[in-house]
Amino acid sequence: MELKTTENQRMIADMVRDFGAKHIKPKMREWDDSQEFPVEVFKKLGELGLMGVLVPTEYGGSGFGYLEYVTAIAELSRIDGSIGLSMAAHNSLCTGHILAFGNEEQKRKYLPKLATAEWIGAWGLTEPNTGSDAGNMRTVAVQDGDYWVINGAKNFITHGKSGNVAVVIVRTGEVGDSHGMTAFVIEKGTEGFSAGRKEDKLGMRASETTELIFQDCRVHKDQILGEVGEGFVQAMKVLDGGRISIAALSLGIAQGALDAALAYSQERHQFNKPISSFQGIAFKLADMATEVEAASLLTYQAADMKNRGLNVNKESAMAKLFASEVAVRVANEAVQIFGGYGFTKDYPAEKYYRDAKLCTIGEGTSEIQKLVISRAMLK
Repeated sequence: MELKTTENQRMIADMVRDFGAKHIKPKMREWDDSQEFPVEVFKKLGELGLMGVLVPTEYGGSGFGYLEYVTAIAELSRIDGSIGLSMAAHNSLCTGHILAFGNEEQKRKYLPKLATAEWIGAWGLTEPNTGSDAGNMRTVAVQDGDYWVINGAKNFITHGKSGNVAVVIVRTGEVGDSHGMTAFVIEKGTEGFSAGRKEDKLGMRASETTELIFQDCRVHKDQILGEVGEGFVQAMKVLDGGRISIAALSLGIAQGALDAALAYSQERHQFNKPISSFQGIAFKLADMATEVEAASLLTYQAADMKNRGLNVNKESAMAKLFASEVAVRVANEAVQIFGGYGFTKDYPAEKYYRDAKLCTIGEGTSEIQKLVISRAMLK
């Protein structure tokens, strides 16, 4: 079993750390307070090849695999979970869906723009009244000649307002039919397609989250990804890879919280000693480090399997479940180690704490991951 970090991973990690120190750390508190989505940062990430990590070079991407991708997300999220989340959503969901299921014309039209961040991508599955129950979605497309007319709404959509193009899964058949949904790629500016309310969030505040609204939105049949009726099945396959990215996001947040807590425990003195010298703190750090290491192993195992073309349904769910819960526990302990200062915005612990929670919800809640894992076990 090879656990050695590759040269590409080391290169990407160093590049992201340098980029973060220059372009993210100086402004991230301001973005968090104002809930600003820093589009210019993602344009710069596009110049570095990080907005098309998995896209083949023939379509303008970096042509890397999941090990490099996980490294990039984790290192970004170690600095700011919001930036890691948006980078992951752009790569895994919108871009990843087109890469996996688009025809050659669609790939050549959209992937070069997405891979360079000339365009920002969004992906729409969740609806206000469905959540995890995607089979009951109410956004409907009705065929009208060569066009489909879409009505309904999606919510909790990353880049719903700022995105230039969205992959959206809508119902084209009966409610509850897993083959009754279809994926469309829809460009910003299409008549009847607009962004709705922007969410006011607890954490990940620099990653934009809005509604998508469809009012008699006419989309040509050429904008269908794959075949009519394949949308839900496609989405589940996209989420298998997407869960690895959320595991990486969780891993980065957990590592960042641990880094901050470890440094503070050595700087903060009580009773004329650094608080790290007290067993109560040292044991917390030991537990945190062990859980982060375990989350890393699960995440990179899933990434390696994905690279080799293996079925990662169970492994990606395990990585996402464990890493996201670890992120919450480690961030919570980081706040505890910082004490009263951990509850203030003058120190980094509270932001890791706020950001971590979304990881247990987005792209399938922890409960859904347990459902996926148990079903795989009981086949």
